[in-house]
Amino acid sequence: MAKRSKGKWSRRTQSDWRSVLAKFDGSAMGVEAFCRREAISEASFYRWRRLLGNASVGAKVVGSDTAPAFVDLGTLNGDSALRPQLDLRLDLGDGLILHLVRS
Repeated sequence: MAKRSKGKWSRRTQSDWRSVLAKFDGSAMGVEAFCRREAISEASFYRWRRLLGNASVGAKVVGSDTAPAFVDLGTLNGDSALRPQLDLRLDLGDGLILHLVRS
């Protein structure tokens, strides 16, 4: 998306977009709010993020030397008396919460 400078619109360069994406990574904002604040269309933001290979919003890349990136919750069927209760809440950011319950 173009940016306004001295009364005229000018196109953002690849370097400009890298700066915008770095600024977003440093913010604790969701894409919608960030784009609104920066006067950027969400479509342009996502397009440039994809083109420049930027990591997804808030995502951390798990390296091969770290612990597994999953939690084994056991089998879903079987004797319910032997199965431990599960109540898991994950705050995914931007007001989105994943709540898993198994009793």
